Amino acid sequence: MSATTDRFWETTALANMTPGQWESLCDGCAKCCLEKLEDLDTGRIHYTNVACKLLDLDTCRCGDYADRARIIPSCITLTPAVLEQPRWLPATCAYRLVAENRPLPAWHPLLTGDPGTVQRAGASVHGRVISEKDAGPLIHHLVDWVE
Repeated sequence: MSATTDRFWETTALANMTPGQWESLCDGCAKCCLEKLEDLDTGRIHYTNVACKLLDLDTCRCGDYADRARIIPSCITLTPAVLEQPRWLPATCAYRLVAENRPLPAWHPLLTGDPGTVQRAGASVHGRVISEKDAGPLIHHLVDWVE
């Protein structure tokens, strides 16, 4: 993989991106695949170290990306409309950053040409999460390293 030179994310609206451009925004951090709890009083999102049962903990990729929304009805498929309210996505998420007209982090694979920079930058969940199959109560798994 080489760094993208056209920087399409700076000039193309999310709604106008090709499927390839859209998918390439994902850096593979898998933070969006973590179970979250919302404080009903404040609306604050609290992340856990518990990953969706479909997440491959070694690759940080969905084990059944094509059918994830059917298998996990609560799985949110990202669309431009969903990104109008992106606060539940981590602050480093490229989809959220582009929706908020902010720059991608320096470690993003579109800038580096290397998917490994996500993990080396400490921006990935790799090695820091467990599957929901093994977790127990989510309240016991709150973390503060996601943002």
